[in-house]
Amino acid sequence: MGIVVAISGASGAIYGIRLLEALKEAGRESHLILSDWGQKTIEMETDYTVEEVVALASFHHSLNDLGASVSSGSFRHQGMVIAPCSMKTLAGIAHGLELNLIIRAASVTLKEQRKLILLPRETPLTSIHLENMLTLTRLGAVMMPPVPALYNRPSSLDQVVNHTIARVFDHLAIPNELTSRWS
Repeated sequence: MGIVVAISGASGAIYGIRLLEALKEAGRESHLILSDWGQKTIEMETDYTVEEVVALASFHHSLNDLGASVSSGSFRHQGMVIAPCSMKTLAGIAHGLELNLIIRAASVTLKEQRKLILLPRETPLTSIHLENMLTLTRLGAVMMPPVPALYNRPSSLDQVVNHTIARVFDHLAIPNELTSRWS
């Protein structure tokens, strides 16, 4: 089964891009949803074009297509990852504001008790952010802020990003060698 990948407008678009690359390398199907600001962040923060990122995915769904396959509980998938996840998207999911396909697909993922992994990107966090994260965690979502692990002494941004994506793969039960393991 495939993985639903959403890239929202928070800083850190490279996490979603690397996730798509790693899924493709692993031979896994991916369903991509990009927010409008996610597209702008790709352009501002990376050397990738939006078209290149879309080409990494097996399928691309429009943000406003609430009739897309991923909006239905009958669409089977292994899990959904929002990388990065803006506080706006996180709040929309936490409060059931299904205004776009990212939020709708995430709500359906929770409803169907499938794995929902969010890489929230914000600092410092307000009590509103924390309450929304707690709400979603209680509903079964996994909060995985992309905080660098320094014990493996990363020497590049790629190593930092790969470590986070390796952890995402671990939660999705996808075997990987994206990072060094603690021994």
